[in-house]
Amino acid sequence: MEKTAHDIEFLSQGFLLKGVLHLPKIKHPPLVVGSHGLEGSKDSAKQLVLANLLVKNKIAFFRFDHRGCGDSQGTFITDTSLEKRTIDFIAAVQHILDLGVTRQDLAVFGSSMGGSTCINAWETLLKMDVRVCGAVLCSAPVKSRTIENIPTDATDSRPGLPLSFFKKNLLFNILDKAQHLSNVLIFHGDADNIVPVSNARDIYHRAKEPKRLIIHTNGDHQMTSTTDQRQFEQEAMAWFLHCFNQGNQVPPQ
Repeated sequence: MEKTAHDIEFLSQGFLLKGVLHLPKIKHPPLVVGSHGLEGSKDSAKQLVLANLLVKNKIAFFRFDHRGCGDSQGTFITDTSLEKRTIDFIAAVQHILDLGVTRQDLAVFGSSMGGSTCINAWETLLKMDVRVCGAVLCSAPVKSRTIENIPTDATDSRPGLPLSFFKKNLLFNILDKAQHLSNVLIFHGDADNIVPVSNARDIYHRAKEPKRLIIHTNGDHQMTSTTDQRQFEQEAMAWFLHCFNQGNQVPPQ
């Protein structure tokens, strides 16, 4: 059986980053590149779901670990910032496109801070020799000062984080950059107690048409509701097909 998942390594400012490229069994498919959340990885649930769905629908998907996360080089507490993650994301896109195994048609996926990364990278992506076709964003903050319940406690993978870490590395307001987005589908739970749903509404109001906002009633930041998860799978897949003109020309409603 022909292999569809390929381990990939690439450099971003000297850091060796690792990811997985999922390729459908067709020549030169369109490409989606994903960016995980603050403390997530390439193996986060939504990225694994998309890897399966996209390949089945003849779209390539690349998921990778940002520096300081997962299997990639770096230290989380010293190598994490929105700017650095944006650099990683652009390097990931460029590396995969340079492989020559996909089309130059690109859509992006980002969850939480990964969504912020996609928004922050958008202008640069537009300047590259690539057709930016659209985006799917989940629970993405555009104004870091709105974030609640900052994760300062230690975890199994990192020590405790001082508030100074967030003030130095994760203080941003990228709301103005949302005006450059187009073909964007936005998911957010109205009971998100980490990133307020106001961020989603701000992105939606500034993005260009076509665009769609899906607010999950009583939905949390992690999208733990199975009903919400199923809707995410269906609507995100339909949106990506629309972005690449492989489905209906009219955006899904």
